[in-house]
Amino acid sequence: MSGLHSAAVPATASATGSFLLKGARVLESGQLIPREVLVLHGRIAAVAPRVETPGDVPVLDASGLLALPGFIDIHTHGAVGVDVNAADAEGLRKIGRFFASQGVTGWLCSVLTDTPEQTEWCLRQAREVIGQGSRDGAALLGVHLEGPCLSSEYKGAMPEELLMREATPELFEHYQEVSGGNVCYVTLAPEVPGVPELIPRLTALGMTCAMGHSGAGYELSSACVDAGVRAATHLGNAMRLFHQHEPAIFGAALERDEVYVEAICDGRHLAPATVRLYLTAKGWDRVVAITDSIMAAGLPDGNYRLGVNEVVVKDGDAKLPNGVRAGSTLTLAQAFKNVQRFCGCGPEKASRLLSANPARLLGLSAKGEIACGKDADIVLVDEESNICQTIVCGHTVYRA
Repeated sequence: MSGLHSAAVPATASATGSFLLKGARVLESGQLIPREVLVLHGRIAAVAPRVETPGDVPVLDASGLLALPGFIDIHTHGAVGVDVNAADAEGLRKIGRFFASQGVTGWLCSVLTDTPEQTEWCLRQAREVIGQGSRDGAALLGVHLEGPCLSSEYKGAMPEELLMREATPELFEHYQEVSGGNVCYVTLAPEVPGVPELIPRLTALGMTCAMGHSGAGYELSSACVDAGVRAATHLGNAMRLFHQHEPAIFGAALERDEVYVEAICDGRHLAPATVRLYLTAKGWDRVVAITDSIMAAGLPDGNYRLGVNEVVVKDGDAKLPNGVRAGSTLTLAQAFKNVQRFCGCGPEKASRLLSANPARLLGLSAKGEIACGKDADIVLVDEESNICQTIVCGHTVYRA
C-alpha cells in the first residue's frame, strides 16, 4: 500500500477512536493541503498545519496519501452476494464490510418495492444493525424506500403488481414506526394520486423526498418540488426524458436549485457527457454519485436477484431477462475514479459528489467534511485514487 507505514495504526487507535493523522494532504475548503488532523473518541478535534496532542494519542502516519471525507452511498440494493430485500442483519453487515473496502463510511440500504410484510422485515433488520452501530465496516445510516408509489410505465425492475395506485400516509407512518425512525429517504412518482399531498407529511416524519420512476410532466414535478421534494432518483433512468415542448420531470430536476440529482456514474446508465451536463446545470454541489448496485457488485458475471427479479450480469452489466437494466455492479471507489475521468477533474472535486453532497442532502450535519466537531469518517487514497484505508468514527474498518 503506497505511502502507509506498516506501524501506521497502533492497536490502541482502533480501541479508543483517537489518533493524530500526520503526513497527508487533507481536503479542506475545497483544496488538498498539508494538515494534521487530531481525532479524539471518534470526532475531529483539530485540523491545522501542526497540532499539539496529548502524549498518549497514537500517530497515524499517512505520508504520501490524500485524506478525504468518507464516501456515502445513498442508493444501493446490495453487494457481494447479498440482496438488501433478502438481507438479515448479518447480511447487511457483510455489505457494510465490503463497502468499507470501497472507501464508503456510511450508506443507506435501498429497499425495492416489495410486499408490506417483506418490507417490514427489511426495516426490522436495518433497525437492528443501525442500533448496534458498526466497528468493522461502513455504518448503515438509514433506509431508502424506493417505492411503492411509483409509475408502472417507468417501473424498471419494480414488480408492477406491488406498486401502490394511490399514496396513503398511513403506510409510510407505519413503516417509519417499524424502522424506529430510520427511514430517511424515499422515492416517489409525482403522478401517483396523493403523492403531492404526501410529501410534506413524509418530510415531517424525517424523510427526504426524491422523485423518480416517473412519467410526470414539468408542472406537476415542479409542484412537488414546491411541496418539498429535494432530489431526483437516478436522473435520466426510469423516467420521462426532456422534450423541448415538455421538459418533464427531467427538466424540473435540472432547473430547480433546491433539487439534488443522483447520477449512476458507471458509463452505462449515463454517458460521460451526460454527467458533465448535470454538473454544468446543477453545479458541483447538487450532484450525488450513487451506485444503485445489486448483489452482484464485487462478484463476477452470472445469475443474481434484485428483490423478486432474476437478473443476468454479463460484462458487468446487470439486466432483467427482458433486457431492461436492473441496477448496476458499480462501487463508489470506481465511481470516484470515473467522475475524475469523465470530467477531467481532480479528487478534491470528484469527492464532493460522494461525501459532502449526499451528507447535505440527507441533513447529516456531522458528516461529509473533515472539520472540527465532525465525525472522523475519513478515507485515505493514494495519488492514483486507490482506496488505502477507511476510518469510521475514528476506527479503522479497512486497510488495503
